[in-house]
Amino acid sequence: MVPMPEQSDATGPEGEADLGADFPAASELDQNGMPGIDSGSASGGPSSSLTRPIADTTFPAETASPAETSTPAESIAPAEAGRPPQQVLEGLWAFAPNRDCQGGTAWWLEHAEGALLIDCPAYTAANLAFLRGRPAGMLLLTSREGHGRTRRFQEALGWPVLVQEQEAYLLPGVQQLQTFSEELDLAPGLRLLWTPGPTPGACVLHASGEPDVLFCGRLLSPTGPGAAAPLATARSFHWGRWQRSLKTLKAWLPQGSPGWIASGAGLGALAGEKLIGPGRPLLDGLE
Repeated sequence: MVPMPEQSDATGPEGEADLGADFPAASELDQNGMPGIDSGSASGGPSSSLTRPIADTTFPAETASPAETSTPAESIAPAEAGRPPQQVLEGLWAFAPNRDCQGGTAWWLEHAEGALLIDCPAYTAANLAFLRGRPAGMLLLTSREGHGRTRRFQEALGWPVLVQEQEAYLLPGVQQLQTFSEELDLAPGLRLLWTPGPTPGACVLHASGEPDVLFCGRLLSPTGPGAAAPLATARSFHWGRWQRSLKTLKAWLPQGSPGWIASGAGLGALAGEKLIGPGRPLLDGLE
């Protein structure tokens, strides 16, 4: 496993890190780099020659029983009933926005090569029951904004957690924590790319095939029906890196992909829709 940065002393009420701690504002950064992150290639984006493998990044066996690896249910019982996710396409569900992730959206993907929970939904009885009824999977975090109740879900389900190495220190109490550096082929048709800018460890997942979806985290936020753009906030990390990450992403994706974009931000601007498409023309139109 790639060595992780030192753990933060800032923790929340459940022992999880304060997601706003220890990150300088963009105005405090120079144009040439950001603290704690390798400069990578000359263009500021990932270089395939610098990709470092991680240990044991594999999906759990479908026969695994989450109950066998979880802690006693009474110690981690959700306080809210909630409502289950909404199916969007075959093999793809969208969870309701949740306050633990700054109003962001989590996704459940059942791909031919494995199942993924992409960012944390609200820790509710409905969401936990849904996930316990699906194939065993892995929790992928696209940025610190999507960490939510990661430790609670990991304890309840017993699944591994995958995060870009720059933000692993924010999860000191999480078991089975795995990291990647710049690029990772998680499985055939499932590829990860580090896209710093919204946060230091922001990343995207491209799931090729049917459906052809880019899970972009907070790299792009909905701005209207069928539209999305990079939207900086007071918590955003580095605008220059953000712009370079978008350029790197366009070159990294296969020609004509993605068909759809699934944002990790709030989806209210989509007026009831969940996915943004067609995805490739939208990306090509971004400056």
